[in-house]
Amino acid sequence: MQGLMQDWPLLCSKVIDHASAYHPRREVVSRSVEGPIHRTNYREVRGRALRIAKRLEAEGIVLGDRVATMAWNTWRHLECWYGITGIGAIYHTLNPRLFPEQIAWIMNDAEDRLLFVDLTFLPLVEKLATQVPSLKRIVVLTDAAHMPQTSLAGAVPYEEWLAEADEDFAWKSFEETTAAGICYTSGTTGNPKGVLYSHRSNLLHSMMALQADAMGVSSRDRILPIVPLFHANGWGLAFTAPMIGAGLVMPGARMDGASVYELLRSEKVTFSAAVPTVWLMLLQHLEKEGGDLPDLEKVVIGGAACPRVVTQKFQDNYGVKVIHAWGMTEMSPLGTLCTIKPEYADLTGEALLDIEETQGHPPFGVEMKVTDDEGVERPWDGATFGRLKVRGPSVAKSYYKGIGAEMFDAEGWFDTGDVAHIDPHGYLQITDRSKDVIKSGGEWISSIDLENIAVGHPDVAEAAVIGLAHPKWDERPLLVVVPKEGRSPTKAEILAFMEGKVAKWWMPDDVAFVEEIPHTATGKIKKTTLREQFADFRLPTA
Repeated sequence: MQGLMQDWPLLCSKVIDHASAYHPRREVVSRSVEGPIHRTNYREVRGRALRIAKRLEAEGIVLGDRVATMAWNTWRHLECWYGITGIGAIYHTLNPRLFPEQIAWIMNDAEDRLLFVDLTFLPLVEKLATQVPSLKRIVVLTDAAHMPQTSLAGAVPYEEWLAEADEDFAWKSFEETTAAGICYTSGTTGNPKGVLYSHRSNLLHSMMALQADAMGVSSRDRILPIVPLFHANGWGLAFTAPMIGAGLVMPGARMDGASVYELLRSEKVTFSAAVPTVWLMLLQHLEKEGGDLPDLEKVVIGGAACPRVVTQKFQDNYGVKVIHAWGMTEMSPLGTLCTIKPEYADLTGEALLDIEETQGHPPFGVEMKVTDDEGVERPWDGATFGRLKVRGPSVAKSYYKGIGAEMFDAEGWFDTGDVAHIDPHGYLQITDRSKDVIKSGGEWISSIDLENIAVGHPDVAEAAVIGLAHPKWDERPLLVVVPKEGRSPTKAEILAFMEGKVAKWWMPDDVAFVEEIPHTATGKIKKTTLREQFADFRLPTA
């Protein structure tokens, strides 16, 4: 017997319809690429998205076509997402921090037909557009007054292109399992792999994120999504915020500490989300220039392990709650968020920080386990390491075009490539990527734990740990440090600071000082490049 409830498909257009109807004047504030602050609201965003949908249809874009965006977080990028998905086309967020050859490869793999591009990236697109034969139209996200001369054939300014359509358009109807977006992983080996989100998975992911023990935001919040929309589906915030009518503050191209602080204060932001490097820049700006954060209540920190010192400073110095999160492009991307369960509610000080340093527990909709290399499940004792595997309605079941099938098993479990343990209350602790964990004397050393401790030193701006070959122990850790500006810490000072915070045999065998640590296009430490850089480095214990 079937239930007698309405068949109401979970489509992205439903989200902007809801925001426009019930939160019509809620602000969407953007720092425009051209410079000035721009203000609009959800009703206007919906109206312009309808015009985009109508205009795309006039360009010949149909159900299933891929429409690329290479853009910062602004109102224009937001309305493009809804216009694209509203006709059953697929938004394809391009990461401009990749090499041009990688971007061209990704665009060809996706067979993008149209590209929305911000002014910042026009020179990059001029170099690669001819390498993408499927690309028929380029729309530059600006107006005629700011449209530069370009070698791109048929490129048009967005506002002029949009003016050729009106709002007299009805969203297309299709199955909720229809593809809505595609985002390519920034894998360090091999070609990037496409993760194809559906309308259903996007909306379920947003509902999961809105749980009180997840992001827990409401219509009373003003959200600053610093994480770019091209980074792991923008952590779903382009759907989450309109779904509950929260105000949006979009940072545009400027994400340095001073610019982020200016928006936090001037726009009375209550909630924000970004990778650790952004928050480190903000905290360093505050330490140097002074200031406070009277409106900011919560920040979500993900994309890489959050150093303990960041959590401590936000909470102790500024009264801002930190939610340490973990996820992946393949998970839409949220997997776990570190909010405090009743079992840990009485903890304070260092004991509480120990829990907040974990990646937290999953919301309803994510299942996880850790196994050994043979697939046998490991106990949830907070100590036993294993390979982390996940599944759920917003977790990929395969990659685009079927590549990487070995990452998915017959029961739907996706092997994340992370090494982790889970405690008896379901709190996840990522100890390393399987390819980055340091194997010393048959035991594992977490490079992430060592990095987080080193960053706590007052003279350290950033730290990375890699394993180097050792004749006796197989591998031993090398700590690579970027000192803070004007500081000159010594190896002895840093090792003395770390002593007693980890097991003695975990301590780095040496410390190397560099001006810069290489990062991937999504801001993560690029360990492959570091290992190449230090391939001939000889440890003093070797």
